Amino acid sequence: MSLEMLLVIAFGGAFLTYLLGKLSPVLRDILAVLLTLVILAIVALFYGRTGESSFMNFLGFNLSLRINTLSWLFAIAVATLGSLSTIFSLSYMKGKERLDFYYLMMLIVNASMLGIVFSGDLISFYVFWEIMSWGTFLLISYNRGPALAAGLKYIVMSIVGSTAYLLGMFSLYASYSTFNIADIASRISTASPGYLLSVLVLFSITFGIKNALVPLHTWLPDAHSEAPSPFSAVLSGILIKMGTYGFVISMYVLVGIKALSHLGHGILSFHFMLAILAAVTILVPTFIALMQDDAKRVLAWSSIAQVGYIILGIAIGTSLGFAGGMFHFLNHASFKALLFMAIGAVEYRTGTRDLNSLGGIIKKMPFTFMMTLIGALGLIGFPLTNGFVSKWLIYKTLILGKDPFLAFVALFGTWGTILYAYKILHNIFMGQLPEEYKGVEEAPFSMKFPMVILSIIIILFGILPGIPLKVINVIGVSLGFKSLAVNIWGIASDTGALNTINIFSAILVSWIVVWLIFKAAPTSLRVEQDNNYAAGSYVPTGRYLYTANFYAPVYRIIKPYVIDVVDIFYMALAGAVRTLCDWTRRMYTGELGSYVMYIMLFLAVLITMRLGFNIW
Repeated sequence: MSLEMLLVIAFGGAFLTYLLGKLSPVLRDILAVLLTLVILAIVALFYGRTGESSFMNFLGFNLSLRINTLSWLFAIAVATLGSLSTIFSLSYMKGKERLDFYYLMMLIVNASMLGIVFSGDLISFYVFWEIMSWGTFLLISYNRGPALAAGLKYIVMSIVGSTAYLLGMFSLYASYSTFNIADIASRISTASPGYLLSVLVLFSITFGIKNALVPLHTWLPDAHSEAPSPFSAVLSGILIKMGTYGFVISMYVLVGIKALSHLGHGILSFHFMLAILAAVTILVPTFIALMQDDAKRVLAWSSIAQVGYIILGIAIGTSLGFAGGMFHFLNHASFKALLFMAIGAVEYRTGTRDLNSLGGIIKKMPFTFMMTLIGALGLIGFPLTNGFVSKWLIYKTLILGKDPFLAFVALFGTWGTILYAYKILHNIFMGQLPEEYKGVEEAPFSMKFPMVILSIIIILFGILPGIPLKVINVIGVSLGFKSLAVNIWGIASDTGALNTINIFSAILVSWIVVWLIFKAAPTSLRVEQDNNYAAGSYVPTGRYLYTANFYAPVYRIIKPYVIDVVDIFYMALAGAVRTLCDWTRRMYTGELGSYVMYIMLFLAVLITMRLGFNIW
């Protein structure tokens, strides 16, 4: 199977699914799921393949597709989340309008992401990038109303990113007379540091917007809160990681690790400045997430913060840091997609995402609680989850690199992550069950199945991290990094080894001891949910918990300092542009006399300026 045929199947299958939906919604759903599973199987079989082939001629330029270990890793993540989100959609989207359009766009976006990671030239990359961007806009705007504003905010920023990409692409073509990525990479080593830096800055704008890197992040919170939950899982899990892929391609494939290390010195180097931006991206969104009461907005701000960890690891420019950043990209795709699906399941059954109106849902949705707990533990970086391993690699990189500020920010971000992860678990699942949710049922099977698969991935890669790390190590070596001593249980080094089997054994023994203690204790007495007290005060029936807003003191402390000033600036800029356009529009009166007056005023200004220059 060739890459060309894979993309034909992906794009052709998307349109066939749309057409089939006009005949039978059941057949449409079946075909959508089968298509994503077939794509997943094909991509899985591509493992170990390398090569590049031309697939068409566009205006005299040969467009090519290529596959290597880097592109395969991103492609398998795209295909996996694409199939799981489609299965999740079967129940979640049932009964909604325009489902033919929804599945078409979901499949088109997944196909375009495959096209991006398999592109061998800058033109193909751009074409697939634009298809992905506009498909994403349509899915963000799917629910209309406020979703349209969120979609417009996204697409305006995407257009800015695309413009920056085009400038960088044509600059490279003007210098090297080719759009082929491999050819440019082989010739760019002779370029001046200033030119390389200018290209990287342009591409960083493009990929930083898609990656939601501060200060280019403002589209993401609105997009997540308005998009359908199955697409939110894709959007956070893998679509924003196309920006991560772009950073890796531009930094370590096009420019190369050697040239990158000479772009500036010390704290003024490109990679360190990018690391500083990543640190800010970790810190500020983490505590903005803490102040949100919409569960999806909490996860949206969390996604921005976790992207900071990914870029931080990649930007540091060491073997261990690169491995940590790439592994965290893969891990974030699993636990954040799981969390969005779990929140989607709660919303599907209760009709709300408001954290202050829920509570006690564990009594009705214990499975969803368990999935949310696993996702939250992965997000925090709890031992025996994949998030623990990737964060450990990033922490160790920063400590060994003697970057105390960056290490502190990364650790502080994790403390904040614990706070908002606990807020989600507590406010949704703990406490009393409100009367209106007495009849809530567990999520249907088509929602449970994707969550089970993702939870298995989180735990499997937490206990056996060597499975993905071996692939990531191959990628690192191909990009010029030193090889790491990877084994199935972790990574060994001169400064200490990560061995998850030891951690697993210690935690297992601890669990057994705790279980024996509880087993030996007296039998607990079950009481009614309103038969309890908060700070010595009786909790009345129907009241969730006195502690529903238990972070209120923290809010009062941090709220004056944790403000999204970037979004405020962008909105003010948009308002200024709108005002300018309104005044410009008023000049077009449709009266000939007005236009004659404008011409006379313009000539008067020119004459005045000329006379002024003569006097000077």
